[in-house]
Amino acid sequence: MFKNHKKLWIIVLIVVVLGVGGALSQQNKDKDKKPITDAQGQVEAGNTNSNTNTTQAAGGAGTAAAKPAKVKETITEQVLFDVDGVKVTAKEYIDDSIWGEGIKLLVENNSDKDMRVGCNALIVNNYMISDLFSCTVAAGKKANDNLYLSSSDLKAAGIDTVGQIEIYFYLSEASTYVNSKNLDVVTVKTSEFANMDTTPNDAGKELLNQDGVRIVGKFVDENSFWGASILLFIENKTGNKIVVHCDDLSINGFMVTGYFSSTLYDQKMAIDNITLLSTQLEENGITSVDEVELKFEISDAETYKTIFKTDPIKFSTK
Repeated sequence: MFKNHKKLWIIVLIVVVLGVGGALSQQNKDKDKKPITDAQGQVEAGNTNSNTNTTQAAGGAGTAAAKPAKVKETITEQVLFDVDGVKVTAKEYIDDSIWGEGIKLLVENNSDKDMRVGCNALIVNNYMISDLFSCTVAAGKKANDNLYLSSSDLKAAGIDTVGQIEIYFYLSEASTYVNSKNLDVVTVKTSEFANMDTTPNDAGKELLNQDGVRIVGKFVDENSFWGASILLFIENKTGNKIVVHCDDLSINGFMVTGYFSSTLYDQKMAIDNITLLSTQLEENGITSVDEVELKFEISDAETYKTIFKTDPIKFSTK
């Protein structure tokens, strides 16, 4: 028992230290974020999410507007699905000081097999969001578990108040890792649904607007976890579920590999990164991401067929 408590305190201590370190280094990290421009150095104005902080110029100095207090969302208890003897009920909306916001779920396995419940996709306020959920329950047993919403994804999308959560669950036998059954979307509306803000967080340089797909380059972060990253806003109005890739990527004239694949359901948005590894940047002597050229490839997520591929797209951070 003592060993388990000791491990728990070690984990908590690590999380606290990382949180403090992150807060202290945030100002330096922000200096490494370079806005994306065109060849003339112009940043195209887009919509700015009304949930994000704004600044007002006064005598040449910017003053941050006061941010309203965080609204505590609630939900009504509801059965999300009852399929093949497995029943999942949304019990309450939670906001954990360490793991963030999410939904407390009751998973009941009334079948004669050990079962696993997980997520294929999670959508919050029409934004694709990473989930932290997988629950295995033995035959005839129950489990309380939490489906957490990625706090970093919520922040990137400018979501301060969660109004609607769409969940695409899958159900499989615990002994296999193959999705045996993909379930239809279930929707959870919070107490703040009527106040939900779905304004696109699309300020930046528009890189693509074709056949229902819109991509905006927001900024380049030269101090990301893996090395550097290019932050994109993506919007899908094609009528289909799509996957967005990039190809033939060069930085300052040097070919590099951009690690990027973003899946979007129809009428949904995403904030996603093209990751650039520090090893590749160092091998090519790249100390600053200044000139970028790439092609985007849009594919159907169900058939994997290419819908279209763009000509080379160039942009700058100068």
